[in-house]
Parts: sequence; structure tokens; C-alpha cells
Amino acid sequence: MTHHTHEHAEPNYWMVWAALLVLTLVELWVAKAPMLKAAIIISLVTLALAKAALVAGYFMHLKFERWALILVVLSPLVLSGILYVGLVPDATNPSHWLPPASP
Repeated sequence: MTHHTHEHAEPNYWMVWAALLVLTLVELWVAKAPMLKAAIIISLVTLALAKAALVAGYFMHLKFERWALILVVLSPLVLSGILYVGLVPDATNPSHWLPPASP
């Protein structure tokens, strides 16, 4: 019986921590930046997803796992994105949840 052990190099956790720190500082700057609210929200969500990918990839060691496990982990993220895009127009349109104006 052949055993295949794939050794991977130990990640530089301090560099990952520094990247997370920089992304957090960018998030704080974006939150206070004079931009459109939609641009702020999109930027913050993108930065949060980047931070989540770093944490999952390095601290949860998913970077070194098989693709099948990675797909199992990422599929709920893709599904939540699809649901978000499908439901936000209904949630942000007041005509859907306010009673009709009486004449």
C-alpha cells in the first residue's frame, strides 16, 4: 500500500496577520470615506470576503486541501450571493412592502 503524504510549507502566519491588519485599516478608511453609500457597501463586502478567504485559506488550512472540500465550503457562499442579488431588489423597493395609498 502506497502512502502519499504531501508536505506543504508552513505558511508565514505573521504575513497573513499583517495582510488582515492592512485590510482592516482599509475597511476603516472606506467606512469614513466620502463616497456613495452603495460604493461603500460594495467595497466593505469585497474586503470582508478577501479577509474571509485569507482566514479560511491559511488559518483553516483550506489552501492545502483538495478541491472537492474547497467547493463544498465555497458553494454556500455562491448560493448566498445568488440569493442576495435575487432578493435585494424586492427588499429595497418600498412599493412591495408598503400598503397602497388610498385615493
